[in-house]
Amino acid sequence: MEKGLAYLAAGLAIGLGAFGPGIGIGLLVAKSQEAMARQPEAGGMIRTAMFIGLAFAEAVALYALVIAFILSGK
Repeated sequence: MEKGLAYLAAGLAIGLGAFGPGIGIGLLVAKSQEAMARQPEAGGMIRTAMFIGLAFAEAVALYALVIAFILSGK
């Protein structure tokens, strides 16, 4: 029974932990594309800031994956 709950917790951790960054990355890219369409001359700076934001958002999903592995005991 305990192992089953650990697997359930691991599944919830990665599922919910990937949901937030997925939404965030989608919004980040959409707004960056919108900003570059409005001001093409600022595209380089916007793109740089977008990639930094993508890295931070992806790090949250990786943390959730690590927590899921810890919960599952592997």
